[in-house]
Amino acid sequence: MELREFFYKLRKYEIRIRKAIDTQMHGDYNSVFKGTGLEFDEVRTYQYGDDVRTIDWNVSAKGQGVFVKTFKEEKEQNVFFILDVSGSQYIGKPDQQKIDIGREICGVLAFSAVKENSSVGILCYSAEREKYIKPKKGIKHAFEIIANIYHMKPRHLKTNLTKAISAALSILKRKSIVVLISDFVDENYDQKLKALAKKHDLIVIHLSDIREKALPDLGIVPLKDKETQQTIWVNTSAKIFREKVIGFFGKKQKELETLCHQHGANYLFVDTHEDYIPKMVKLFNVRNRVRK
Repeated sequence: MELREFFYKLRKYEIRIRKAIDTQMHGDYNSVFKGTGLEFDEVRTYQYGDDVRTIDWNVSAKGQGVFVKTFKEEKEQNVFFILDVSGSQYIGKPDQQKIDIGREICGVLAFSAVKENSSVGILCYSAEREKYIKPKKGIKHAFEIIANIYHMKPRHLKTNLTKAISAALSILKRKSIVVLISDFVDENYDQKLKALAKKHDLIVIHLSDIREKALPDLGIVPLKDKETQQTIWVNTSAKIFREKVIGFFGKKQKELETLCHQHGANYLFVDTHEDYIPKMVKLFNVRNRVRK
């Protein structure tokens, strides 16, 4: 697929998401990224039922009455993507690998974000930092991000989600909407994920390919590890092997989903063979209803 075709595809997807959200929210709120932060608006006279923690003691001390601070939603968001570009992402059909879907989701949401005057940035990571683009506004910046991830050739094959999340935490100085896109084929990243969810508004997009859970019955065949480049021979017909593979990926998915829900992060599972747009529309409708 040429870059021009890729841009065209992303714009079509972005329009689908926006139209669907407009329709399903019945015009009440048509933003994909609804504000998560609060900014000071004004002070007003205290009314019965107001939270005493909002009292502005400096103004109230002037003797004209008791006043409280009011806040409004911060509309200009900082949207930041963490994209896993390690070797395990390169599994699937041509133009439909996990990395392709990850790039598409980044591109679609980048278009949506800049349309809402949000700053957008990205960190591409494998075992080390591959690419960092500082958050900025504007459609030109969205095109720059998309072109960079489209042409990217990662230098490392292995995954280190702990390092990736740590890097993002050090980069982001203000509360942001963070979209973490990975297949999560890694270990011991739980604590960093919790820290990310605590500090930011986290959306986890878990990518998978059907080949990882439903291996064809081909007998004894060589399998190549995309990250270590090592080849091993396995009996794909063996019941114990098939159950082990299915059990491993099923367990990982359930554990990650539970972890996200426990710490207030949104979780979305996406398989490379499916149309992921309806799932994303549902996700953002839920987010908008919760924050409305």
